[in-house]
Amino acid sequence: MNNLTILWPLSGGLLIGLSAGLYLLTTGRIAGISGLAASAAGLTGAGVSTLGLGFLSGILAGAAFASAFIRQPEIVVTASAPLLLAAGLLVGFGTRLGSGCTSGHGVCGLARLSKRSLAATSVFMAVAALTVFAVRLVLGGIN
Repeated sequence: MNNLTILWPLSGGLLIGLSAGLYLLTTGRIAGISGLAASAAGLTGAGVSTLGLGFLSGILAGAAFASAFIRQPEIVVTASAPLLLAAGLLVGFGTRLGSGCTSGHGVCGLARLSKRSLAATSVFMAVAALTVFAVRLVLGGIN
C-alpha cells in the first residue's frame, strides 16, 4: 500500500476539522455548508451574508487550487439535466428540512456533541448502508 493512500484523506480530514474548529472559535458559528450557502444567498432573512459569501468563495478557491496540483479524473455524467435538477432541489429541501447537511451534522454537530446531529448522522449512515445493500445485493449492482 502506498503511503499517500492514507495520508491524502487523513490530511484532508484534519484540514476540514481544523477549519471547522477555527471557524467556530473565531466567529461562534457552525461551518455547515447548507447554512452558509443559505446565508450567502440571503435565504435566512438577514440579507446576503458577506461571511457566507467569503466562506463559500474560500471553498471554491481551495478546490481550484487543489485541482491545479492533483491529477483530474475523467468525469462522465450519465443522468439527464432534469434528473440532476430534481436531485439538487431535493437535496436542498432535505438540508433545510433537516436543519443542516451531512457535513454540518457529521463534522460540526458531532464535534459539539449535539444529540440532534448524532441522530441525523446515524440516520444518514443507516440509509447509506441500506442503499449500498439494495444496489449491490438486491439489484445486482450498477452497470
